[in-house]
Amino acid sequence: MPRAQVPGPVGLDLRWHAFDTGTLALAPHAPPGPVGVHPPVASTGGSTATDASSATRAQRFDITRAVRHLDQNAHGVSQGRCARYVREAIEAGGLTIPLPRPVYAKDYAPSLEAIGFVEVAAEGYSAQTGDVAVIQPPSGRTEGHIQMFNGSIWVSDFKQRSDIYPGPAYRNEAVAYRIFRHGGSQ
Repeated sequence: MPRAQVPGPVGLDLRWHAFDTGTLALAPHAPPGPVGVHPPVASTGGSTATDASSATRAQRFDITRAVRHLDQNAHGVSQGRCARYVREAIEAGGLTIPLPRPVYAKDYAPSLEAIGFVEVAAEGYSAQTGDVAVIQPPSGRTEGHIQMFNGSIWVSDFKQRSDIYPGPAYRNEAVAYRIFRHGGSQ
């Protein structure tokens, strides 16, 4: 006799969750209910507070922790995983890049904006600790680059030079880039 099927992909039975150890099993899921509507939550003072105030508290970014994590994990040369290392540093600082995450580093701008980073004007720019640069790829490449300024140099999966570009191909073509800074940094 066939097992009862659960809604979802064809062929999965009630035991499917025990075998799924991929990223979908680890993805946070929204609570049931209407999208974008959050019920009020009672506070200790007798008044109500919304989830928005909780979200604001959760959006604080600890630059010191983020930079420390990045510096402690960076290598001497590129590992080809700049997006992962910078994402993990941002998460160590208290923020979470929403799913689905971009495939390429060059596409991280909307994800950064979604968690409170704002673009910094290029005119008169002076790097500050915690700034994140999203760099477009040079000719013949697809992925681009992402990095964070640690107060002295730019760091991603490796410790870079003090200028914005992570390597000669980027530097020679002077490829486009955007700088982001978190609005709720501590």
